Amino acid sequence: MTPARIVFRKLDGILLLDKPQGLSSNQALQRVRRLFRAEKGGHTGSLDPLATGLLPVCFGEATKIAGGLLGARKAYETAARLGITTDSDDADGQVLRERPVPALTVDRIDAALGQLTGRIAQKPPIYSALKRGGEPLYARARRGEIIEVEAREVDVHAFDLLNAADLLDAGTPQLRLHVECGSGTYVRSLVRDLGELLGCGAHVAALRRLWVDPFREPRMWTLDELERLLEQAGERVLDACLLPVEAGMASWPCVRVNAAQAQRLAHGQGLHGPYQPRQRQVALLDERGRGLGLGEVNAEGALRPSRLFTWAVGAPAA
Repeated sequence: MTPARIVFRKLDGILLLDKPQGLSSNQALQRVRRLFRAEKGGHTGSLDPLATGLLPVCFGEATKIAGGLLGARKAYETAARLGITTDSDDADGQVLRERPVPALTVDRIDAALGQLTGRIAQKPPIYSALKRGGEPLYARARRGEIIEVEAREVDVHAFDLLNAADLLDAGTPQLRLHVECGSGTYVRSLVRDLGELLGCGAHVAALRRLWVDPFREPRMWTLDELERLLEQAGERVLDACLLPVEAGMASWPCVRVNAAQAQRLAHGQGLHGPYQPRQRQVALLDERGRGLGLGEVNAEGALRPSRLFTWAVGAPAA
């Protein structure tokens, strides 16, 4: 029997998805887009299939702010398996080398973690979505090509040891770690480099994203919860799981405008100001706090619209 064709609809909002292990970020996105019947959707910041945790999914007009969420500060908890390096720097890869794990103290581990904290140069994994010549590196790696990846600067705000009981009690040589980092940082690379500093190699055995700015204490929804809600309570209750677009705008400085100013912005016209902060992208809100979109303040303090939501462009005259 042919499954019923999904009739997609216009839907705006942000879903804080708890991505399950085993799905790519795009596979998870397509699952929830079909559940919500959302015409347009995108995720902010890929998680590897091995990883679980927070994947903000933007529907409709919320996709216009997805780029800002992609570059936001993030936090993870990871398990680093010592003594084994893999080609992907995680447990899904092929083993490249096995080495004995030396006697390690907490002080030595903390010293190595300190070397990987702050503004550091990091080589991304060869199995990554970074593109070269328009093609992801992982596609080239799967063909067996030799890939040289250039180091780039990233921000690691925290890299802390949570638990070393498995290691110190002569069990599985594994460390549990907490990471807070900026855009473009690979936890797999941090764990790989930590293993080299400790003299035994390492790879990511487990990874969970805890939060993404501005969602520091997220109420995440699993696919099972969403499917059950839809089946038992219907689409209206399912839609209540979405956050408004404004919830994703908290990372930008806020500029409020009145109705007349909003109308000027809707027609692509700038406002002289002066507005603050200068030379920054800002969140535009009306007097009631409803999001209008994103704008830019130049060096002279003038404000211009950059990406406005459809309801802001169609606002009635003041």
